[in-house]
Amino acid sequence: MNTSNLPIENSLLTELDNALPQTQCTKCGYPDCHAYAKAMSQGEALHNRCPPGGSEGIVRLAKILKQPVLSLDETHGLERPRPLAVIDEKECIGCTLCIKACPVDAIIGAPKKLHFVINDRCTGCDLCVAPCPVDCIEMVPVTEKLTGWDAWSNEQANFAKHNYEAHKSRQAREERDLLIRQSNKAASKLAALPSENDAAEKARKKAIIEAAMARAKQKLSEF
Repeated sequence: MNTSNLPIENSLLTELDNALPQTQCTKCGYPDCHAYAKAMSQGEALHNRCPPGGSEGIVRLAKILKQPVLSLDETHGLERPRPLAVIDEKECIGCTLCIKACPVDAIIGAPKKLHFVINDRCTGCDLCVAPCPVDCIEMVPVTEKLTGWDAWSNEQANFAKHNYEAHKSRQAREERDLLIRQSNKAASKLAALPSENDAAEKARKKAIIEAAMARAKQKLSEF
């Protein structure tokens, strides 16, 4: 395998990933910013598919890729002021679907309890809106006319990336713990079942008892 290009490719991927706003909104058509950066680094996606990064984001990506600056592909969304998710406490039924949808753990709450948005964590990705069965989440603009990178700082992007990575780690840990619990439960059920040796031993003892009873009946019949 020829690995001579790997360091260059990895460096390009890192640069592109760091140039993205890390909102993890999936509007680009990829599951997260890293996947989109990887696609761009491999020439599989254009650099104009990130609405949260806006026109400034396209300039940044074009410079890294040494490609011409393009207009935002609006089939993936519009550049807009950064929104914040707001939950209507009167309508929230505590279904937890928004918590599961949030890629940065910006929503807290418990089943059948009112949920809350941690404003500093919310990236305005919209992913919590669609799963809500009672339409109690509204995306409210909070940056007035500022859009793209004018409405989002590098510090906020880095914080969002950290929260997303922590979210993925938590999910992986919970999935692993679930598999362990399921495995332990299955092992307990298996252990509760009689083994072949147990069954053979029970059959041997039963045969001995039946033979003893037969001899006893035989002796009684002799009297």
